[in-house]
Amino acid sequence: MTEFDTSRFAVIADIHGNVDALEAVLHDIADLGIESIVNLGDHLSGPMAPKATADLLMDREMKSIRGNHDRWLLETPREEMCSVDRVAIDELEPQHLEWLGALAPTLWISDEVFACHGTPTSDVTYWAEQVTPDGHIMTRAPSDIRAEAGGNNASLFLCGHSHLPRRLDLAHGCVLLNPGSVGCPAYVDDLPVRHVVETGTSAACYAVVEKKQVAWATSFRHVPYDPSRMIALAEAHDHAHWGIRLTTGRVA
Repeated sequence: MTEFDTSRFAVIADIHGNVDALEAVLHDIADLGIESIVNLGDHLSGPMAPKATADLLMDREMKSIRGNHDRWLLETPREEMCSVDRVAIDELEPQHLEWLGALAPTLWISDEVFACHGTPTSDVTYWAEQVTPDGHIMTRAPSDIRAEAGGNNASLFLCGHSHLPRRLDLAHGCVLLNPGSVGCPAYVDDLPVRHVVETGTSAACYAVVEKKQVAWATSFRHVPYDPSRMIALAEAHDHAHWGIRLTTGRVA
């Protein structure tokens, strides 16, 4: 296994079975000469290409953790699953579920870098954002964000789950980074109340991290790709409404 380069690496998250977006991102990462990748989970649940996505991820060397949808695929009876999880579970093979089951929910990449899907203690809670009772998305207060870390003393916290690319600088040079979503630029959720998340772009999104002498340097990459094949697969799985999401980054 190649040694992970903590001085410069890519961060991806929330692929949701969009293998064409994933391939576009992996090509872009390679074009930048980056070999080390952190993958923050929610790999396969989506109405597109879960098996192909799993095969590609299992064939690549990267540090991966488990997201909430990955956990639900392992723990939830099929009849109780949401629709995108059912598409995935019907297509995945035992080796794919074994791979998911071996992933940890959190991971220390180094003494300075901590990775999770939502927060260190919850894979269904946004770390950088909060949802108001009427369903609006707001940035959380820095003190609340830092409190979620508990006793973790990392200087760089990595999270996904909200699909919103965001960097927040906290006290004492600490950074919270969400790389955005590779494959699902808009969605509707009911936790904790019904709300809509829209990135407003069809591009596959990820982040690049570099360790500088003074602080962490981060940048977001929005990679264009042709979503037409993924839209056709979503339509074949009775999720035609994903066409708007994949082409506009909006729910409607």
